[in-house]
Amino acid sequence: MEIDDVRISRKKPIYPVGNGLAKYLKIYQRDGRFPVGYKDLLNFTETVPVMDKYGNDTFWETPLYPPYLQDQLYNGLKVIYAILKASGNTRIVQHKIIDRIEYCAFGNTKPFRIRIINTLNDVYDYFYVKQADASRIYGLELEEILSPNQVNYLVDRDTLVEEHIVGIPGDVFSKGQIYTPDYNQTRIAKEFVKFNERCIISLLGDMRAYNFVVQITPDFDDFQFRIRAIDFDQQFYEGNPKVYMPQYFKENLPYVKLAMDHLNEKTVLQYQQEERSSIVHRVRSERHRIKDLRDASSQQVLSTSENIDRLRRGYAAFYGNDAYAKCRTMTDIVELNVKNVIRQVTL
Repeated sequence: MEIDDVRISRKKPIYPVGNGLAKYLKIYQRDGRFPVGYKDLLNFTETVPVMDKYGNDTFWETPLYPPYLQDQLYNGLKVIYAILKASGNTRIVQHKIIDRIEYCAFGNTKPFRIRIINTLNDVYDYFYVKQADASRIYGLELEEILSPNQVNYLVDRDTLVEEHIVGIPGDVFSKGQIYTPDYNQTRIAKEFVKFNERCIISLLGDMRAYNFVVQITPDFDDFQFRIRAIDFDQQFYEGNPKVYMPQYFKENLPYVKLAMDHLNEKTVLQYQQEERSSIVHRVRSERHRIKDLRDASSQQVLSTSENIDRLRRGYAAFYGNDAYAKCRTMTDIVELNVKNVIRQVTL
């Protein structure tokens, strides 16, 4: 595994939800009707920076709203939470209040992070309201289909609402916890190899350490680890193949070093093969859904012709497979990746 200085020069444009994707979302019950939308949350008068407990800028801001508008937004956000969590049953928010709204102008979709708290026991939860970006939605769907993780989100026209994904941010984990004596570093390295393989196949880009989380589950004799993506803004847009390979980001050096220290070439190949086999199993069980997703994505533009050409040439060289030259869209490349995985596993 290697490290490079992979850079993304500019933010990806927002691609609106096309008719094909809108139909797909309705079929698979990802569509919703919200009392307030993303644009309503933009009606703040000013913002205040959010600092962490050490006084560092978090790149999030607290938007300030006029009192009459704040009450309307807070009530609407409680209903959205009920729709996301309980199919619209508002009884689950009877004793909940919106504790705060935070805004991040730094991200591609400029998300709002909503903290909702139960007044009976102070237990809180988060969810996100974002601009509905078609390529991000495709990323969420591919995560649902190709990975071992489930995602919970809904779309209403230009508004995307996502459930919070629990875990320790990858950069925080790599700085303070990765070498915890009770943790088996080989298991962490194994999970990074499998995560790297999923990203390469699904074209999930920009998986620097702060764009994924580490989930830790105590087992009866050890700890289990899973790395989960939390940012899908760079789903199959960039033309540089290394953007889809977490091993090349310098922010992921601790994970790469762990793999180099604890794994050899044979075990890396074994873990890659395990992940490919898991993907094949998921594709077979969701073959109708992935076909519908492919058909929906073929109806709209999701990248530039220059990026597609560069990526198909890069993947042709990476895999030594001239068939990539026939790919005309980013989803063609994903489809060929999956077909190649199926062939490898079934040989």
